[in-house]
Amino acid sequence: MSNERILVVDDERDIRELLEYNLKREGYRVTTVASGEDALAAARRGGYDLILLDLMLPGMDGLAVCRALKKDASTEGVAVVMLTAKGEESDVVAGLELGADDYVTKPFSPRVLVARVRAVLRRRSGEETGEVGTLNVGDLAIDLARHEVSARGHPVELTATEFRILAFLARRPGWVFTRQQIVDAAQDDDSGGERFVTERSIDVHMVSLRRKLGECASYLETVRGVGYRLRAEQR
Repeated sequence: MSNERILVVDDERDIRELLEYNLKREGYRVTTVASGEDALAAARRGGYDLILLDLMLPGMDGLAVCRALKKDASTEGVAVVMLTAKGEESDVVAGLELGADDYVTKPFSPRVLVARVRAVLRRRSGEETGEVGTLNVGDLAIDLARHEVSARGHPVELTATEFRILAFLARRPGWVFTRQQIVDAAQDDDSGGERFVTERSIDVHMVSLRRKLGECASYLETVRGVGYRLRAEQR
């Protein structure tokens, strides 16, 4: 059973109680609050591993809370999963660009939400321990140490930028990322490498990746108005 602490922020009592019940069943320690102001106060007291943050809050809304969390040195490292309503596409993009880790759309399945929370916490733990190895998504295999990719057993020759983009998406299959998030992940800090990646060039890299992945090209999906993802479940 897990022992991580989760802060649930939602102004609807029924949702707070539903989330608290399902998260506690999984062994998480849960605190709930109903406003953005209370969320910030609780987060700054410390000890939370993840915050489930509703965007549509009265007073200080979820985006303002997320922005404040990421600007505060004491809370910037806490994982944030946004709870959004359908049609809040622009808010999802804004939240991801502010540093949120993931989002779940209402109405949601408690099982799916718990799985997403678990995935965020597991990824955070892996990043902290410097986890390396091979990422396997369907018929794609991405060797992080050797910078090698194979699709259905066949080697795929990628540029350094293309490899960074694919590895970034493969670390969190099924999750949608904005072009700016992909730009940040694809930048090369070495003076001799491919250094200039822009939001517009991301689309060009995606076209090239799909061409090179051949029969696995459909793994890369465009999400209108948001960005791209590597499909978690392959058809």
